[in-house]
Amino acid sequence: MQNKGFIKGALLGALTVLLILGCVSCGIDGFGVGSALRRLTEKSDKPVDSSAETKLELLDELVDNYYMGEKDGDALREGLYKGYIDGLGDPYSVYYDEEETKDMMESFSGEYSGIGAVLTQDRDTGVVTIVQVYPGSPAEEAGIRADDILYRVADEEITGLDLTAVVSRIKGDEGTEVGLTLLRGDTAEEVVVTAVRRKIEVMTVSHEMKEGGIGYIRITEFDKVTSEQYQTALEDLESQGLNGLVVDLRSNPGGNLDVVVEILDLMLPEGTVVSMEEKSGEKTVHTSDEEHQFQKPLAVLMNGNSASAAEIYAAAIQDYDAGEIVGTQSYGKGVVQQIFDLKDGSSVKLTIAEYFPPSGRSINGIGITPDVEVEYEPDEENPEYDNQLEKAIEVVKSQTS
Repeated sequence: MQNKGFIKGALLGALTVLLILGCVSCGIDGFGVGSALRRLTEKSDKPVDSSAETKLELLDELVDNYYMGEKDGDALREGLYKGYIDGLGDPYSVYYDEEETKDMMESFSGEYSGIGAVLTQDRDTGVVTIVQVYPGSPAEEAGIRADDILYRVADEEITGLDLTAVVSRIKGDEGTEVGLTLLRGDTAEEVVVTAVRRKIEVMTVSHEMKEGGIGYIRITEFDKVTSEQYQTALEDLESQGLNGLVVDLRSNPGGNLDVVVEILDLMLPEGTVVSMEEKSGEKTVHTSDEEHQFQKPLAVLMNGNSASAAEIYAAAIQDYDAGEIVGTQSYGKGVVQQIFDLKDGSSVKLTIAEYFPPSGRSINGIGITPDVEVEYEPDEENPEYDNQLEKAIEVVKSQTS
């Protein structure tokens, strides 16, 4: 296993979860390799170079004449499309075939058939790590733990494979099994488990009342179900006599832009929540209204795996001085992707804009600096103790009257 030492030393990155802004049509209907390339580029300012077509035709001829294996035309075309987008060198821009597109769109609904684990991928190394295991899920029952590195799905090594493709391999029909090979701990101990897939209704929000009337809300990701779950949690805490609130966005990879805007509308005064600037220079501004505003002490927990929509939430709270950010520097994903429907079941995700919090600052590649910096320090004698959470509660208590 040549990659094992490399994986062991790799740093975690953030999940490349998509911010869906809508789908538009830009179909690809070519069938030959050269035709596919022409159609991919026919609307660009620079037409396809004839030498590229010649090279593709030469490769096709060489495969036909010398390649020992079977030639799969469909696989070659899909590989061409993927390679074309990979050539952009953007870790967030990806081509998805029909099956991958279906799995991706299913994941945004908040319900799917899988194992109940959240994955993250290092954007530089491609290493995939488990960041959360849902309580009572097939993943928990199989013995999968947070911080495990996912090395193989079935017999396929997945390091470097696009995260959406990894997820599609883990998902499957309810009641079927999937084998996973994990690397665990500092020694990269190899652990092989089998999980039985079942329907997972994602609870992206959990909450509880802490001592002293300090409410705690944890958001694991921003899916379609999250806005309603967040509002329900907030209303329940208010009914219990809420004095202050901690919102935990640690290891939250982001998600749906519209959802985080809806949630921030519950928290902020009237004004800008987030703005986006596209390649053309066109700007889009998302705002909150004056109907709702959270006016009690607030702290937001973040870490290096808090990305995208999670950073939009935290940055807006920070810019309005509506709460304190506690934890460590966030991931720094300040760009937005859009999903384009290719009219044949496949799709492409492209980075189409940079987003800016209300202050107008850029956080892409930088992240959000916490107001109160606290590194997580595990307590071996008390594994349940969370020093970052305790600090956030302390910050909120210090502001309560």
